[in-house]
Amino acid sequence: MDVNSHAEELASDLGVDKEEVKADLENLLEYSVPIDEAKQSVRRKHGGGGGGSTPTPDSVDVGEITTDHDGVTVTVRVLTQGTRTIRYQGDDLTIREGEIADGTGVISYTAWQDFGFEPGDSLTIGNAGVREWEGKPELNLNDSTTVAIADEAVEVDREVGGDRSLVDIAAGDRGRNVEVRVLEVDEKTISGRDGETEILEGVVGDETAKLPFTDWQPRSELEAGADLRIEDVYVREFRGVPSLNLTEFSTVTPLPDPVEVAEDAPRLSVADAVASGGMFDVEVVGNVLEIRDGSGLIERCPECGRVVQNGQCRSHGDVDGEDDLRVKAILDDSTDTVTVVLDDELTAEVYGGGLDDALAAAKDAMDKEVVADDIADALVGRAYRVRGNLSVDDYGANLDADEFALADDDPADAARAALAEVGE
Repeated sequence: MDVNSHAEELASDLGVDKEEVKADLENLLEYSVPIDEAKQSVRRKHGGGGGGSTPTPDSVDVGEITTDHDGVTVTVRVLTQGTRTIRYQGDDLTIREGEIADGTGVISYTAWQDFGFEPGDSLTIGNAGVREWEGKPELNLNDSTTVAIADEAVEVDREVGGDRSLVDIAAGDRGRNVEVRVLEVDEKTISGRDGETEILEGVVGDETAKLPFTDWQPRSELEAGADLRIEDVYVREFRGVPSLNLTEFSTVTPLPDPVEVAEDAPRLSVADAVASGGMFDVEVVGNVLEIRDGSGLIERCPECGRVVQNGQCRSHGDVDGEDDLRVKAILDDSTDTVTVVLDDELTAEVYGGGLDDALAAAKDAMDKEVVADDIADALVGRAYRVRGNLSVDDYGANLDADEFALADDDPADAARAALAEVGE
């Protein structure tokens, strides 16, 4: 984004100093205010009014919109709408956000004021700004945007409304509704933007999946065992998996009938699990190819728990590390690979002894690596069933295991059997 050109244009229109305008714009952009909204704010500050002289852009199809567009006019159907409050320059601002679509595609939006539309409405939206959000274009509806009921209903091959099963929830979703059973819940005190804040954290489930949640306005209805319909939640990524977030605009209603919760995690191929972008509770089966460096006896920072390398913590510098056990194993099922991480308890199970045993073995051998070597001898080449939470980022896929057990079915054997059938 060329702030200079926007500042020069505004300064010329308003007859004020360019550097002052540029400083105002940069301050607003620093708080992630869309460029169109930022320009309107600067106009108002300097007495230039809210409209400017920009003509209404030509109509485009949703599928054609890119981040190269400054503004667009679209005729669409509203799929979802969520409401939440954000903090902007010390003030609380209520926004509406969700997804809209036409016959060519779907795009997310943020409305910086209440235009009065609802899911299912067909609209013509004029002069909507475009910004990049999580790598994709997003429409921004501000005070220079016009919203009117479309002349004809917009037909879309998309689900209208926010109702979703947990397995279909993804980070970035807004305005979602779920029907779930509360499986776990804890009260916590955190340091929030207004000081110490009481919140609820836990896990909910339905017949398709389980997901973590945070309630920023602690509600008494959210107790373990409760069956609830929760409306208007937004979803963000937490430790690599989707997490439901309840705001002051979310509603919680007890359900008359119990919600069925799947006891088993969905079993996926490693490739399908990785392609999901992250899952809270998933099961894969594969063969351990190798044990990665950083397995066996390790040291952790006593302050933050991060692994210490050569007495150095990335956050706290020189520290006296605390001994711990961990395994990082490469698991392969012939579709893809994932790094399986075992905590101290699961590591002790596969090693056949706890931390004291590992320290004694390392002392006898005068080499910490003997522990990792013993673990590798026990695991490499064997098939395991792994259940846990999967996170996927630029550095790869990691599965933090809750369960790690010898597989009843060896994926290599299954692959050979399938190939044999094809060859017949």
